[in-house]
Amino acid sequence: MREITERDLSDVARGAAILGTGGGGDPYIGRLLALAAVREHGPVPLVPLSEVPDDAVVLPVAMMGAPTVMVEKLPSAEQVGLAARTLAGYLGKELTHIACAEAGGVNSLIPVVAAAQLGLPLVDADGMGRAFPELQMVLPTLYGIRATPMSIADEKGNRGVLDTVDNHWAERLARSATIDMGCSAMISNYAMSGPQARESLVPGTLSLCAELGALVRTARAEHADPVAAVVARLGGRRLFTGKVVDVERRTMTGFARGEARLSGMDGDAGAELVLRFQNEHLVAERDGVVRASVPDLLCTLERESGEAVTTEGLRYGQRVAVIAAPSDPRWHSPEGLALAGPRYFGYDIDPIGVAG
Repeated sequence: MREITERDLSDVARGAAILGTGGGGDPYIGRLLALAAVREHGPVPLVPLSEVPDDAVVLPVAMMGAPTVMVEKLPSAEQVGLAARTLAGYLGKELTHIACAEAGGVNSLIPVVAAAQLGLPLVDADGMGRAFPELQMVLPTLYGIRATPMSIADEKGNRGVLDTVDNHWAERLARSATIDMGCSAMISNYAMSGPQARESLVPGTLSLCAELGALVRTARAEHADPVAAVVARLGGRRLFTGKVVDVERRTMTGFARGEARLSGMDGDAGAELVLRFQNEHLVAERDGVVRASVPDLLCTLERESGEAVTTEGLRYGQRVAVIAAPSDPRWHSPEGLALAGPRYFGYDIDPIGVAG
């Protein structure tokens, strides 16, 4: 793709929800916001990461907070633009490009809204190659790129700029502000130069989202298995097929935390899988044994349609397939695991990847 048009948004949203590993926000909401922005302002140019010039000023834009809250507290397009304009004004620089902080149903499409409103190109990349719950959990952190100055804005028009001593403090203080703003807010941070963006971001994310979305759509039209198509494209494996029999979910400290229990079907009949999540799926346990974990991707897809099911969308009785897919290899470095490995989230286990 060289631009994102109205007809691309459904595929991008569908694929982004898959890469979002259960988090990153509701893809339906993200698609509606992006659709309105593209209809008003026209298609958004999409620039390959390799073509971002050295003198670029690249600005990621995202939603921060608990995805569960967004089901009832919808963001506005004006809120997205306010976050970007606030940080640009504070930096005193002319923005040249918008970027995605993470892959996710909302957070892959919020930047489309910002780019359309500001008349800027969007970089075909993101900061994770998936979604993670905390804002310091991006690859730019591994390259010494600061999260702050960062802006934060709510739907009421409140806004602010944080400047912290490190990226962990940016998460801590921004999370507190987000809770006061109703557990969801728009943010803009990790302003980068061209060389910084080319070095630290994951290339081709939005193109991959569109490709995954098209694969699912085409497989359904051809009466093929959309889950198998996604697994093959991501180089992953199917962990489990089953029915959701219990979901424990709560919003606390600004996150959607909980676990889902699945009773096995088909070849997994008689087994149980437990998914533990904090916005995103973190650990999958089959009959008490961990079979996959962060930083690799754990995704829940509807068994028949291949549509991603977010952590706030899990419901009793759903028939789902759970798949695992490899993350960007930089997440398996010692620094990457310290930032977003299972022990960071309180699980005393070594990471178990797709090949584990």
